Amino acid sequence: MVTRKQDGSAGDADYGRIGGGYHTYRQPEPAFETAIAKALGDAGRVLNVGAGAGSYEPGDREVVALEPSESMRAQRPAHRVPAVDGTAEHLPFDDDSFDAVMTTFSVHQWSDLEAGLGEMRRVSRGPVVIMTSDPDLLDRFWLIDYAPLVISTEARRYPSTDRIVRALGGHARVDPLPVPLNCADGFNEAYYGRPEMLLEPAARQACSAWSFVPADERERSVERLRADLESGAWDEKYGPLRTQPFFEGSLILVTA
Repeated sequence: MVTRKQDGSAGDADYGRIGGGYHTYRQPEPAFETAIAKALGDAGRVLNVGAGAGSYEPGDREVVALEPSESMRAQRPAHRVPAVDGTAEHLPFDDDSFDAVMTTFSVHQWSDLEAGLGEMRRVSRGPVVIMTSDPDLLDRFWLIDYAPLVISTEARRYPSTDRIVRALGGHARVDPLPVPLNCADGFNEAYYGRPEMLLEPAARQACSAWSFVPADERERSVERLRADLESGAWDEKYGPLRTQPFFEGSLILVTA
């Protein structure tokens, strides 16, 4: 059974509480859009599961969006189709209804990963495309020095790549998605070369892992980062990242 919060959120994060400014910081990154479009192939009718505010929905195809959170549905811009209220575990569509099904930054929110991926496979007559993070690679990011509880929380929430592939039938392609320096999509690793961004409360709020960490620990993490930025200690250790074009962190694209 999927337990839903007051605004309809079906995962562990309460987007009625933290999702208000999500669309401001979580814009689609063009490099990721290109990779997703390639993975979707020539699919004409696409379902986006856990669609949120509509990032990464292709504009040149017929799209159906599904999103359980009322707060997130309300943030969808006018040029996006309105989202259907529903959850991945119980897709309200017939078998083979779509040429392809996609989901981005969503699988870690589901109460039953295998059920959700099985539903995606059921309604798709073509590719299933998943953008997510590999929990085994999260410790590549320097934030582990300042907010280890945020990183460990993320690692617990994200399903392993092997588990995702097994749930898709055991055969899938897994490609790394290097993060560009000025990444438009403000998840934690997007700021690998712009650490000052993580001093902004709204930027952190747009990364749901921070909401699972006690407030006092969040403040300590931010103050450690602030102190090292002011003293120059961060730049002494990580300064080259400020001009590094890409960072290969935990982000992956799974295509079955």
